[in-house]
Amino acid sequence: MTAVPINTTRADPGAIKSAIADLKRLLADRCTTADAICSQHASTLTGLPHQPPDAVAYPETVEDVRAIVAIARSHGMALIPFGAGTSLEGHVNAPRGGLSVDFSGMSRIVRIGSDDLDVTIEPGVTLDQLNSALRDTGLFFPVDPGAGSATLGGMASTRASGTSTVRYGAMRENVLAMKVVLADGTLISTGTRARKSAAGYDLTRLFVGAEGTLGLIVELTLRLHPRPEAVCAGVASFKSLRSAARAAIIAVQSGLTLERIELLDQRMLRIVNAQSGTALPEQGPALFVETAGTLESATQHLERFKQVVEDEQGEWLGEAATEDGRRRLWQGRHDAFWSVRAAYPGKSFLVTDVCVPISRLAECLEETASDLARHALDAPIVGHVGDGNFHTIVAFDPSNVDEEWAVRAYLDRLAHRAIAMHGTCTGEHGIGQGKVAYLFHEAGSSLDIMRQLKVALDPLGLMNPGKIF
Repeated sequence: MTAVPINTTRADPGAIKSAIADLKRLLADRCTTADAICSQHASTLTGLPHQPPDAVAYPETVEDVRAIVAIARSHGMALIPFGAGTSLEGHVNAPRGGLSVDFSGMSRIVRIGSDDLDVTIEPGVTLDQLNSALRDTGLFFPVDPGAGSATLGGMASTRASGTSTVRYGAMRENVLAMKVVLADGTLISTGTRARKSAAGYDLTRLFVGAEGTLGLIVELTLRLHPRPEAVCAGVASFKSLRSAARAAIIAVQSGLTLERIELLDQRMLRIVNAQSGTALPEQGPALFVETAGTLESATQHLERFKQVVEDEQGEWLGEAATEDGRRRLWQGRHDAFWSVRAAYPGKSFLVTDVCVPISRLAECLEETASDLARHALDAPIVGHVGDGNFHTIVAFDPSNVDEEWAVRAYLDRLAHRAIAMHGTCTGEHGIGQGKVAYLFHEAGSSLDIMRQLKVALDPLGLMNPGKIF
């Protein structure tokens, strides 16, 4: 199959100037070219290049978005959707310049369907805002990427998941329907509020994970879940990564009602203790676990997990059944990324994100740890191991060419290792700019089908260019 070309041309400076003038007439002070604001709307969390847009627009309505798209299209100006900027693969960068479309002004909760366990929201609603609004309903939205400031539009665009995916699934399983403005300004609706449908192509799943390359999400209908009656949490320490991974595998295969099961390796434990003031034992990697259900079933399943820990020669370190106790127990895990950043001031970071079938998890973790040791790379490991998904966070000096080369070479080995184990180079962070080189190896000939879809829906190549392809 012949590769389909995708436009990578930067718009003419005169066209950009005209587009910005038209946008300012439309939006007044809701369109800015201020350097400080534009700089804030580019990738800052990882070591990818910092590529600010030419301008930033703040729509407040769907009609604003459609008008913005029409102006950008008429001038050949790229459009980069922006939620909270928490993505780690350069999704918000503007490699061709263009307009960052900041959805913070579209943060309304349209309706809460308590009877149907669903909610309709605008894309700028953050995870914290949503769960705060749901607090008195007995319901919650379960996808937890570890950043409460993340917007639901951004989470859908990157097909995010997180600590609770082992039980509730990722964004893919929890988006029922959406409204999207396409590159030609057309507003479409995908999906319905029905819990299942066999009507035509599943366009909702097409846009979940499209990273803004096919259109701009302007509304989402999400699946909600009842809050469990009881949640029990605990933490256990193990002698090796293999034994910790085996405990996670057995727990999942045994059908325990796991709400979360997370891994921190020994290096990560030391860092979070130093930076967060926690006092977690550092003698080996640790698993943090939550079970949920009725008080009786949650307690029973936690006891069964303790038996798994014992069978794997692990050490049970403690448990908590109250919300405050669970929060204290989990503080180190939630602080992990920020603790690493604080531990290496002035460094750049590469956050890897591979996922493998759970039966290959122990093998992949061991090979990765050996790889890091062999090349003298200091990279703590953390993972959503109930899904076979884990991250290494590598700190490096971007001014040291040899050091940066070693880090990039490590990423290459890790991505290919995961793909060779029938896994993926990205479990939840997306392709963005950082994983473009690996998508061909993972997707093979189906990559050209993706390219054809991109060209069909965005023939001018204006929607978040430089991402995925």
